[in-house]
Amino acid sequence: MMNILIVGAGLSGAVLGRGLAQAGHKITVIDSRSHVAGNCHTERCPDTGVLVHVYGPHIFHTDDVQVWDYVNAHAHFKPYKNSVKSTVDGAVYSLPVNLHTINQFFGKTLRPDEARAFIEQTQADTSITDPQSFEEQALRFVGRDLYEAFFQGYTEKQWGCAPSALPASILKRLPLRFNYDDNYFAHKFQGMPEQGYTAMVESILDHPNIDVHLETPYTPAMAENADHLIWSGPLDAYFDHKLGRLGYRTLDFERFTDTGDWQGCAVMNYGNREVPYTRITEHKHFAPWESHEGTVCYREYARACGPDDIPYYPIRMVEEKTMLGEYEALAAQTEGVSFVGRLGTYRYLDMDVTIREALDLLPQLIARFE
Repeated sequence: MMNILIVGAGLSGAVLGRGLAQAGHKITVIDSRSHVAGNCHTERCPDTGVLVHVYGPHIFHTDDVQVWDYVNAHAHFKPYKNSVKSTVDGAVYSLPVNLHTINQFFGKTLRPDEARAFIEQTQADTSITDPQSFEEQALRFVGRDLYEAFFQGYTEKQWGCAPSALPASILKRLPLRFNYDDNYFAHKFQGMPEQGYTAMVESILDHPNIDVHLETPYTPAMAENADHLIWSGPLDAYFDHKLGRLGYRTLDFERFTDTGDWQGCAVMNYGNREVPYTRITEHKHFAPWESHEGTVCYREYARACGPDDIPYYPIRMVEEKTMLGEYEALAAQTEGVSFVGRLGTYRYLDMDVTIREALDLLPQLIARFE
């Protein structure tokens, strides 16, 4: 039996802790926050009863059957379709950009084949053969008008830099559709845990071999009594930022409550750059099977992440990638520590990928410990 210390009670730490506990090891999980589940933490608003995604909305979506079965073993998932809207220049449109968006934006009634030809022949910049930036990717596939309406201002606010400075790969997450499908995701399995993500993670961590300590920041002395350390905190923080700080974007939330239905949908983007927030989320719509008279909304503002802020999105610009390579080399030389998850590997990971990577790492760790 190994004594294993896991730093971070998010998805990576919970899944690895559960698997190692089931293999007979003694697990201690610590987290500096007052709750488990990391940034997908959910809690009931005491005034309205609405289940609130405290650090912003999280919608579970995957094509991975094993991951879907895993989360359903720890929570009852209800079907959920993420249908995003966008307010641009005084009008509301459907996202991702689809046939309805195209017809409404250009004042047309195009069929799918007509819309495809219209975009390619009159909008797309076909002179761009190998898009290198976010901006080039957008101009090549949707053209300048749609790019400026739905992507440029939003992206500048979200990332704090010009879209021409961002890699093209970011836009590949945003599809262009030539039908009326407004489901933001295209995965086979999509849903929300009925009682929230925190209850799900609490279930994963509910094992006699797991001891959870909240409001417990990590100190190096804690690792002295552990046979192995699993680190899901920021990669650079483990090394005391001795090579510099990796860049992140963080989010500020302006929370407000009201009665009834405030905006009629879960997520409303704001594409114009003069609107300071990127979107407004109305949390009662993330659980449409519930009924509440009150409502809880967040205005979401993105900015650079400071030393005391919660990191959300790794920037991964050129300077971060260079520093990341140096930190990864340090991590590879560090014995007795596994670096995992979004923060520990400095990558943007969806929840299902986070769980998949933890499940894949488990047999390797178990074999090593044996």
